[in-house]
Amino acid sequence: MWRPLDMKTSIATVTISGDLSKKLTAIAKAGFDGIELFERDLIAFDGPPVQLGEMVRGHGLRIDLLQSERNFGGLPEPLKRRAFARIERKFDLMQEVGTELLLVSSCTNEASLGGIDRLAGDFRELADRAAQRGIRVGFEAMSWANYLSDYRDAWEVVRRVDHPSLGLVLDSIHILGKRISPESIRGIPGDRIFHVQVADAPLIEMDLEYWSRHYRSMPGEGDLALVDFMRAVAATGYAGPVSLEILNERFHNGLPRSIAEDGYRSLLHLMDQVRRTEPSIKVELPEMPPKTRVDGIEFVEFAADAKQVGILESVLEALGFKPMARHIHKDVVLWRQGGINILVNTEAKSFAHSAYTMHGTSVCDIAMLVEDARLSGKRAQGLGANPFSQPRGEGELDIPAIRGVSGSVLHFVDRKSELKGIWETDFRELEHSDRDLFGAGLTRIDHVAQVMNYGEMLTWTLFYTSIFEMTKTPMVDSVDPSGMVYSRAIQSSDGGVRLVLNGAETHRTFAGRFVADSAGSSVQHLAFSSNDIFATAASLAERRFELLPIPEDYYLDLAARFDIDPILLTKLRSANILYDEDTDGCFYQLYSRPYGEGFFFEIVQRCGGYDGYGAPNAPYRLAAQKHLSRIERRSHYRTER
Repeated sequence: MWRPLDMKTSIATVTISGDLSKKLTAIAKAGFDGIELFERDLIAFDGPPVQLGEMVRGHGLRIDLLQSERNFGGLPEPLKRRAFARIERKFDLMQEVGTELLLVSSCTNEASLGGIDRLAGDFRELADRAAQRGIRVGFEAMSWANYLSDYRDAWEVVRRVDHPSLGLVLDSIHILGKRISPESIRGIPGDRIFHVQVADAPLIEMDLEYWSRHYRSMPGEGDLALVDFMRAVAATGYAGPVSLEILNERFHNGLPRSIAEDGYRSLLHLMDQVRRTEPSIKVELPEMPPKTRVDGIEFVEFAADAKQVGILESVLEALGFKPMARHIHKDVVLWRQGGINILVNTEAKSFAHSAYTMHGTSVCDIAMLVEDARLSGKRAQGLGANPFSQPRGEGELDIPAIRGVSGSVLHFVDRKSELKGIWETDFRELEHSDRDLFGAGLTRIDHVAQVMNYGEMLTWTLFYTSIFEMTKTPMVDSVDPSGMVYSRAIQSSDGGVRLVLNGAETHRTFAGRFVADSAGSSVQHLAFSSNDIFATAASLAERRFELLPIPEDYYLDLAARFDIDPILLTKLRSANILYDEDTDGCFYQLYSRPYGEGFFFEIVQRCGGYDGYGAPNAPYRLAAQKHLSRIERRSHYRTER
């Protein structure tokens, strides 16, 4: 028999930066039901507590609890008397702002004597005092407390007190961070759990308090077993708020609206996983289809200006692409090679033109080939993504689309509906178009690399992994001569679709300058696959395609790193091809020179089971790109003079 879980969402005000008014606006617009009010926000508020409570309710929100008291329980006199007096003052504030739950964490004061019986006695008295005020107390085991750092011990205190005004607060960080199994939660009556907090984090070995205060992230952005945690909570019949408590300075660099939207999406995604992995638990959520399998990238679309498009077209021609068809209503041309479809959009009245105005010549749209395009769009919108549409001409297909994280567009196509005929329906073949699509031997899109500010990486990760059946790889550090760039891949299980996210900490790096120059996060490079990269390199040379020159030091280092055949090393050097290998296979890659504000192309060949992206080569590639960019800037400056 299923047990219902009424999904009430909440978020701690500490999660979002800005003044309280801006926080509340962002939280309410994202769809949350309530907040955890941190005492610092109460102190900083310029007005009486009553007015603060009215402002919260004016946004359509509840105050689910007041955070928090950490200096209570097991204390000797006179500390015990002072602790009760301090909490009585907090009771006063709670009644003024209009909340009835106070969070009390296990004591971190070194003077605490601990002991389950002693703690139970203190909390029994506290519960009696709270009941006289119509207030409840939630007790939380804090993982680094001197005494009582395990939720099972906190439950024992609550169980012994057996008072309706005292209940348990469960925080995923304090349980999963200590590698404690959440399964025992299933044995706790749901009405004895007063509040549930969820946060994710990377699994790294360090001091628990520092880890908890600086590395928390939204559910789905870290490595903790949050689905198991929430399945155990849901099995109790708990019907209170599920709240985000995220302590992480990086979130304070983001826009309040974006952080709040991320948080709401992460909670919906988490609880959707709970109801799908344990069907006996009925979770009250908006209906949405399951995650969809991604089978490929159907097309990548460039926004370009009609007067400047010739530069992009000459690059595509040098890469071996051929113009094959034109859109029936719009100034959009299909370029094709192997299984790769590139659209070049110069339509004056379109989203692409707006993208060009903002970013210059750039990738403005990606179409994912999925099992069911309509259901994929419906799931994305159910998770908070905004739908995207443009005026359609007669006979033009209605292709489902959403706005991406930074305002870009993501389309969905499939092979089971009328969308399978997109190229025949929406395009007309160009006269005298060459049907030979071998070109330079490029076969498919290996990966799409998107660059963003480092603080946005978690947002992009959550966006893709909540909509699609895709997994994230561990974070990799790339040393740019001017700073660090952090990379992570989001990919399908078979590696058929790969999205590489590159987060820049500073605008001085090559990636960071691209973010700054192109006015925000966007695709910085496309990587194409070749079955014979040496033949492709020879074909590109014939077409006068401009490759990125790789310094001689790289090949000297390569010879020292690997037992590589001298003949192969010579071939790599002469073609500016980089190389990597692991126990499963090897990897070849070459790069174009940067174009415009730093966009570039990459060509790769994967051999055996190699599944990486040539991370050891990244410092050399970045150094070469920055060196070339400096030369070109100096040349441009002299020309301008």
